[in-house]
Amino acid sequence: MLRPNNQRFNDYAQYSALGFQMLAVILLFVFGGYKFDQWLEWKFPLFTVLGSITGVGMSIYIAVKDLLRKK
Repeated sequence: MLRPNNQRFNDYAQYSALGFQMLAVILLFVFGGYKFDQWLEWKFPLFTVLGSITGVGMSIYIAVKDLLRKK
């Protein structure tokens, strides 16, 4: 059964907002790790790598938590 156009628009808006939220979390952690590596002046970007892994994990956690709550 097809849903009304307004409901489909709300679904698209919800999932696109979730995607932007995930992107913002990942970028925030990567940027923080990058700045911390710059401050420490290390040759290997350890905190940038850790920040990117942590950012992806946190964004997946937030997305799953948000999707389970809205059911």
